[in-house]
Amino acid sequence: MCQIFVNTDPILYEARSRSVRIHGMVTSIRLENLFWNVLAGIAAEQGTTTNRLIVTLYDEVVEVHGSVQNLASFLRVSCVRYLTLTPDAAADDVAGEMKAVAAASGGDGASVVALRPGRARSR
Repeated sequence: MCQIFVNTDPILYEARSRSVRIHGMVTSIRLENLFWNVLAGIAAEQGTTTNRLIVTLYDEVVEVHGSVQNLASFLRVSCVRYLTLTPDAAADDVAGEMKAVAAASGGDGASVVALRPGRARSR
């Protein structure tokens, strides 16, 4: 069983920092490449950018909990939950270009992470 894990391409667990502007404030987020790939796949499914997806997720967690204790950890958990809730995503090659995946709602094309109505989508 360990061969599944030890044969993972090291580039996937190499961490990269990216700057994201959240409401005028620039913040640096450090995630492993695999998580950046999953976020990019979710963003592509949503027809938005990775940065816009992160801002949307940030806004939604602030709305529900009042603050974000650890944005990088929240994003990692969000990626894992997304892959868990979308069985087709686990079958896709998330290490490279992630394909659009069926939604957890039964594959009817509905989005797992829906942008709120009235929010502009940027590319």
